[in-house]
Amino acid sequence: MYVCNCNGIREREVRAAIDAGAARPADIFRHKGCQAQCAKCVCEMRQMIQENREALAFAAE
Repeated sequence: MYVCNCNGIREREVRAAIDAGAARPADIFRHKGCQAQCAKCVCEMRQMIQENREALAFAAE
């Protein structure tokens, strides 16, 4: 599934960027070598980053 239609970034690519250390949507775009266009995907990226943080915090308990 595409998260960013403008840049053709798929969900698995966003997750890979997060796993590689992306902490903000700008980091994800940088990881993919592109920039935000319409920015409709930014909220979804933020949600994915937050879910990843919560999962890591839960695993650390």
